[in-house]
Amino acid sequence: MGQEGRQDRHAVRRHEAPGDDLFLDEPTAGVDVELRKGMWEVVRTLQASGVTIILTTHYIEEAEQMADRIGVINKGEIILLENKAGLMQKLGKKQLKLHLQNKIDAIPPALAPYNLELSEEGRELIYNYDTKGERTGITSLLSDLRGAGIRFYDLDTTQSSLEDIFVSLVRAP
Repeated sequence: MGQEGRQDRHAVRRHEAPGDDLFLDEPTAGVDVELRKGMWEVVRTLQASGVTIILTTHYIEEAEQMADRIGVINKGEIILLENKAGLMQKLGKKQLKLHLQNKIDAIPPALAPYNLELSEEGRELIYNYDTKGERTGITSLLSDLRGAGIRFYDLDTTQSSLEDIFVSLVRAP
């Protein structure tokens, strides 16, 4: 651990009074992984003791690990300030990927309402769905796939990361 890293960590530890605000500007920029994780632990301890932490970072992973609320600044303007869980729920997407037993060349017209994507190889179908809706449509999709004679051998789901959401926000017109 370099001298600069030790000084930063020491400065954070001195600031432990509950009710205080602590501003951290890129606290882990340029530090090794071990020190970064140590800093995260110190910050979590401070949060738990009642210290309000205001953190600026370019490391999305750091924001995902440490933040309760997320603010996004784009071109000098705050474009979003929201609870992290609410943000993930509101702007995050879930995706179901079906690994097909046999290659298909096109999605049958009967499956058009699902707005499926077919992989270039024709061996995977991708379905994007909203977890906030009353119904995800997955049960109907699986039934309609069976009716269309499309079989799959595996499936997996993924959810948008905070980084995916951030990129979509700053690239928006």
